[in-house]
Amino acid sequence: MDFVSKPKQTLSVVDGVSIIVGMVVGVGIFKTPSIVASSVNSKETLILLWLLGGVASFIGALCYAELASAHPHAGGDYHYLQKAFGNIPSFLYAWARITVIQTGSIAMVGFIIGDYASGMISLGPYSASLYAAFSIILLTSVNIAGIKQGKWTQKMFVVLIMIGLFIVMVIGFFIGAPQEVGRTERIISKTAWGKAMIFVLLTYGGWNEASFLSAEVRSVRRNMVRVLIYSIGIVMLIYLLINMALLRILGVSGMAASGAVMADLMYNTFGLQGTRFISLLILLAALSTLNAAIITGARTSYALGRDYSLLNIFGRWEGKRNTPVNALLLQGCIALLLVILGAGTRDGFVTMVEYTAPVFWLFSLMVGTSIFILRYKKPVVSRPFSVHFYPLTPFFFCSVCAFMLYSSLMYTGRGSLIGIGVLITGIPFMIINRMCIKDETKELK
Repeated sequence: MDFVSKPKQTLSVVDGVSIIVGMVVGVGIFKTPSIVASSVNSKETLILLWLLGGVASFIGALCYAELASAHPHAGGDYHYLQKAFGNIPSFLYAWARITVIQTGSIAMVGFIIGDYASGMISLGPYSASLYAAFSIILLTSVNIAGIKQGKWTQKMFVVLIMIGLFIVMVIGFFIGAPQEVGRTERIISKTAWGKAMIFVLLTYGGWNEASFLSAEVRSVRRNMVRVLIYSIGIVMLIYLLINMALLRILGVSGMAASGAVMADLMYNTFGLQGTRFISLLILLAALSTLNAAIITGARTSYALGRDYSLLNIFGRWEGKRNTPVNALLLQGCIALLLVILGAGTRDGFVTMVEYTAPVFWLFSLMVGTSIFILRYKKPVVSRPFSVHFYPLTPFFFCSVCAFMLYSSLMYTGRGSLIGIGVLITGIPFMIINRMCIKDETKELK
């Protein structure tokens, strides 16, 4: 194989945007509108929450744009944490991403695919797990074939999803008949707003994966900002229009009472065929998110393999395919092990959410903090893009991450303890690696 020392800059702005939009516009938007609606009592408040979620994500994207343009690297967050905090926190982040965050997210989306696919054709008592495993194997194989195959698969998914969501919007605004749903006066507490924002921000989640593409985007110091801003802008527009269409047909009370708002909208207009259309659209959204997660996730394993001798087999970049083949294989194997773990629980999806959430928000908070540290430690580094209204902007982003970390610890079950436990197992591995380095140094002397 033709192994090269670093990735090639082959991704255009459109490629980057398609990967990130495909990552963000996943299955969440098909479920969370009803959860958010149950926490408000007016249309205006509902739209405001989705707008605030978009603004918070936009501010986070500006923070990431500064980091990615000043320090482009395939390791993304791992690289920023290494520069800001040193080797120990960065190693633990990469370890967590390989064993908890990204692989857990891949398994989680795999279970969503399995749940919906099993509703069409069941494969028995472990149907969801079998579909999840097959999806992971299939899309990992596509990306092992090369980044060209991976990005074109992603573009295909995104185009189909956009067409499907556009159809839903048109039906909601122009075709569907508003339901006569009696308005129910509900007393909404401040904590309900906080819970609603958790789900809004979870639905917007995934845009930060752009940082792992920074070594492969053409003219990265200029185009990385565009990838992030365009992606968030497109996602925010989609989410606002979808919620406005749902409000027109179902109203706040109807959305709050529905377990599947888009399915209800389509069923009321086209019956069972409309429901099947939504199920297919959800499957496409899940596949798109899964493919994007596989693309960006393997970049961390590659970066870690470049820095640590025990993992150097994963720090190889296959030149002709322009992709980290060994890192993709490692990621796929761990994700499949997590699918097996989830198969033994009552709800594999919920288990994976609990498994990943606290660890994810902990390191997101540290990445936000790294903006302050790197400005102090490296004041003369070229920053093609500097976040506006510093230090208020990164402080706001860090506050959101801290809130989400607190919430994920308060509202998750034992799955979160398993995730934290797996994170801690990275410590002895790091110690072993240091001992090996010392032994190698002695031999050289």
